Amino acid sequence: MKKIIIASDHAGFSLKEKLKPYLKKKGYQIKDAGAYSEESCDYPDTAYSLAKEISQAKFKLGILICKTGIGNSIVANRLPGVFAALCYNVRAACLCRQHNDSNVLVLGAAFVSFRLAKRIVNVWLNTKFLGGRHRRRLNKIKEIEKGGYETLKRS
Repeated sequence: MKKIIIASDHAGFSLKEKLKPYLKKKGYQIKDAGAYSEESCDYPDTAYSLAKEISQAKFKLGILICKTGIGNSIVANRLPGVFAALCYNVRAACLCRQHNDSNVLVLGAAFVSFRLAKRIVNVWLNTKFLGGRHRRRLNKIKEIEKGGYETLKRS
């Protein structure tokens, strides 16, 4: 069975709860990393929890939701091996998988309806990484994570 981890803060809770049955219907086993209600919480807590699982390769894919998606993106991309992409439309969802091999989809609940979120999620889950010149670019990002980019630039 395919696995995915999903998390939100209070502002993304409603959209997260609507997406979970949709993902189950698509055949995904879901781990919910919070929030578990609309009670106010801090997005760094849930974003970090999800990103840590991706960074440690416990999950290959994750979805984060907060009000704008910006805060979640900032937090998630702090962890090595996490390629979180904030997507407000289907084209961005397609390109972030094809070109960036995104492993975390970030949605802003204030900008994405449930109907649009389903379309974005579907495209994101079903689009494959193109590799080629895009792999070379991702390798440079991985070098930046390790602190070796200056050496790479000189070679």
